[in-house]
Amino acid sequence: MIRSRLVRSAGLRFAVVYAALLAFSALSIAWFLWWSTAGLLNRQIEESIQADAENLSEFWRRGGVPGLILRIDERLTQNLDDDAIYLLVQGRDRVVAGNLERWPPNVDVAGPFFEIQIQRGAVRSLSRVQRFDLPGDFRLLIGREVAVRVQLRNLLTDALLWALVIVVGVAMVGGLIVRNLFQGSIANVSATAAAIAAGDLTKRVKLSGRGDELDQLSEVINEMLDRIGRLMDGVRQVSNAIAHDLRTPITRARTRLEDAALHAETPDDLRAAIERATFDLDGVVAIFQALLRISEIEAGSRRASFAAVDAAPLLRDVLELYDVVAEEREVTLVLDIPDRLPLFGDRALVQQATANLVDNALKFTPPGSTVRIEGRTRPNGIEVTVSDQGPGIPAEDRDRAVERFYRGESARNTPGSGLGLTLVGAVAQLHGGSLRLEDAKPGLRATLVLPSGDGMGN
Repeated sequence: MIRSRLVRSAGLRFAVVYAALLAFSALSIAWFLWWSTAGLLNRQIEESIQADAENLSEFWRRGGVPGLILRIDERLTQNLDDDAIYLLVQGRDRVVAGNLERWPPNVDVAGPFFEIQIQRGAVRSLSRVQRFDLPGDFRLLIGREVAVRVQLRNLLTDALLWALVIVVGVAMVGGLIVRNLFQGSIANVSATAAAIAAGDLTKRVKLSGRGDELDQLSEVINEMLDRIGRLMDGVRQVSNAIAHDLRTPITRARTRLEDAALHAETPDDLRAAIERATFDLDGVVAIFQALLRISEIEAGSRRASFAAVDAAPLLRDVLELYDVVAEEREVTLVLDIPDRLPLFGDRALVQQATANLVDNALKFTPPGSTVRIEGRTRPNGIEVTVSDQGPGIPAEDRDRAVERFYRGESARNTPGSGLGLTLVGAVAQLHGGSLRLEDAKPGLRATLVLPSGDGMGN
């Protein structure tokens, strides 16, 4: 069980990745150092042999075999380190000059470098040599002893290997430290998530105060938890509002039907009771339809029907729809819009949102007052404003006015479900716009801001 948990541990994976990266980096550096030092020694020897060969070839061209022999003898005399190797032979075995007794058997071709064991008197040492073929069946061998350099290279190799072992150990310790730091960093988040899962919605992730990425993540998580808390409070409020708003019409319809069943004396009395109960139940159905429509809008499923729309005819239709209602309530409807109001969105939803604003304005505007419908184009969209001369909404309640079933004190005795402005707010959000509620002094000024048209002609 413990082993399985360790394998699945994200902290362990981070630690392994950290250790692997550190070890790989150290190995790369060690390889580069070895190549640049040990390889440099070999390159220096090879360059020395090449330079020596060019110099001797010049003496060969000038003085022939005697000049070459003389130069080889000079080189051997001047070689204070006694690490130079020269051998000039003719034919197969005749030694002409040099410090070797016979030709090495393994150096059988000219050009490449050979690293071989060479016997010089009683001393046998590792040397790096190169063969050169000369005219007249002569062969020249030039080389350098590399025993000291090999020792240095081996010493460097051993040091790098030990350094690599130390780095791997440090990487493992560092990996464990990273694992513990990682686990310590997410322990706070895990504890908060466990508390939330257990039902304690007040728990929040503690911030370290450093302002690093973990603090930023904690802030995002806390904001998410705050939003979840607000949503759950909203769900509770909506549930209570639904229970309150639906109980009255359903109870009233049930009472009327029971009363009609007990006391109706004629078919007309029974029919009238059924009609009144049906009217009450239609109101319940309308509330559920409004809730479903708001949910559909908030889910964004209506974006597929977006198109270029001219809102000017749309607002004229709304004015014509409510003109009779305004006349019955002795309210004057005034429409002030330009010839065109281009926008990009859902025509039916925009029309319904505007109709909701006008309907609300007519409900709360006293007789003899005026409701104004205005439309204006803006650089990035249009604004549709509906102003009334009613009691308005207090400043402290305007943010809550778009909540489901919210009704202010002035709307307690007014018919409605408290979903009108909620739908308008949802439509604005769907279109990437906004709904502003302001004081009209007197009354309320509701402004629906929508994006401009896309692709409409001038």
